Amino acid sequence: MNSNKKLLIAVFSIILISLFSFKIKLSDRYFEIIKNLDIFTTLYKELNTYYVDEINPTDLMEIGIEAMLESLDPYTNFIPEDRIEDYRIMSTGQYGGIGTAMGKFDGRNIVLMAFEGSPAEKAGIKIGDEIIAIDKVDIREKDTDEINTLLKGQIGTSLDVTVKRYGEKKPLKFTVDRARINVESVPYYGLIEEDIAYIRLTEFSSGAGSDVRRALIELKDKGAKKVILDLRGNGGGLLNESIEVSNVFVPKGYEIVSTKGKIEEWNKSYTATKNPLDVNIPLVVLINNGSASASEIVSGVIQDYDRGVLVGQKSFGKGLVQATRPLSYNSQLKLTTAKYYIPSGRSIQAIDYSHRNEDGSIGQIPDSLKSPFKTKSGRVVYDGGGISPDSKVEDEGYAPITVQLIKNGFIFDFATTYYYKNQENIPDPKTFEIPEQLFKEFTIWLENKNYHYYSDTERMLSKLKEQSKKDKFHEFIDDELANLEKEIQNHKSEDVQVFQEEIKSVLKEEIISRFHKRQGMIEASFESDIEVVHAVEILNNEIKYKELLKAN
Repeated sequence: MNSNKKLLIAVFSIILISLFSFKIKLSDRYFEIIKNLDIFTTLYKELNTYYVDEINPTDLMEIGIEAMLESLDPYTNFIPEDRIEDYRIMSTGQYGGIGTAMGKFDGRNIVLMAFEGSPAEKAGIKIGDEIIAIDKVDIREKDTDEINTLLKGQIGTSLDVTVKRYGEKKPLKFTVDRARINVESVPYYGLIEEDIAYIRLTEFSSGAGSDVRRALIELKDKGAKKVILDLRGNGGGLLNESIEVSNVFVPKGYEIVSTKGKIEEWNKSYTATKNPLDVNIPLVVLINNGSASASEIVSGVIQDYDRGVLVGQKSFGKGLVQATRPLSYNSQLKLTTAKYYIPSGRSIQAIDYSHRNEDGSIGQIPDSLKSPFKTKSGRVVYDGGGISPDSKVEDEGYAPITVQLIKNGFIFDFATTYYYKNQENIPDPKTFEIPEQLFKEFTIWLENKNYHYYSDTERMLSKLKEQSKKDKFHEFIDDELANLEKEIQNHKSEDVQVFQEEIKSVLKEEIISRFHKRQGMIEASFESDIEVVHAVEILNNEIKYKELLKAN
């Protein structure tokens, strides 16, 4: 037998052994599935039959399913039939309802926003109204989710809403017809300066790409020669809409994103399929820790092609793709099927869910395991941890006093009282400021309100006191710690004055929202928004803009 024949026989034997081994492994896998399903079924049956207390079979099963999926990642979820509508709203941005955003302050169910042109607004419901009954059912003890469920329903049906309103002695009743509510992906667009367009994109629901394209066309017609695209707090949405939004600024045929998963035939590369609107207009994209998924695809594309400058903080780091699979009884499974990769080839997934610590916890991908990639011009960028901005702006957040005033609804309630006392004097969002006299009225109004808060410094001091007792040092430092606590309290009593500029800014936006809804609220924030201010500075400095996009 010559060497060629021996080689052919050897190769053929290896193939047969591989196929046989594959069949054995596949068979073993199927056996494991069948065996464990049988164990689970018998266990479930025994629990329901013999457990000492009554068990709700549906609740028990959902707990089991959710615990199983929780061991994978936060984005793989079971969607039972009664939650399908919520999922549809999330994926399409549409639902049947009256168009309100609800919240709870001091046990009161308050209308935080009645959206422009919504059935609620048309019926006469206003921001600040306390809903006390829906279809004559008292809802004061219900939580916000329960109330939202009652307000939603089939398009064309009506409901009676009873509210308490500031300045009215008796409750007001409204009949509201439910309609199709489209959750706007672009709640605001306009000119910040004569030639700078600003577009706020809050979610990648159906039509987001068209909305961004349409907004930019209109703003360019008004003279825009530069643009800010705001993706802060945008948690993502539909993958195809991230492609559409990217395609507004990058040429047709450019790769936007690719996906890779277990099922090879599902792996895809997505390219821009339309003619772009403008591939040269100077662009700044705002991102922060709340920018995730589809937001990271868009910002990553803009960065990888050096198409614009990213400003803000590092994005969330969600590079996982989900798909839904139909299950029996009209339920569905939303599961992670792939990871996505942006044009430079990098993944921005920050957490490796497939490798857990011994205690079951999950850690971020360490810097040592992150790999360098290059943008089109040769700038170095990294994978494994979100998208890093080209120009970082520190997010200092609000002072504890401001957070407490917002959380307790005091700023919200004062804005409501201001509105009903000043309905004839409609403020301009671009020019309105809180005068000293109005702020003084606010501080007087606060005097009988309880807005005690516990700062991080006080928490650390409390831990120090506990530790000093364990270490037997408390006898030596008790007086110093007591003096420090007293000093902190003295400063806290002055916090409303110390942080008055910050509080004025929040109060200004809240007052504007009463007269001009969301659009006015966004417009009123520009002057104090440090990321927007920084973006304008970059766009107005051509040398700095180009420098940020140039490889070192």
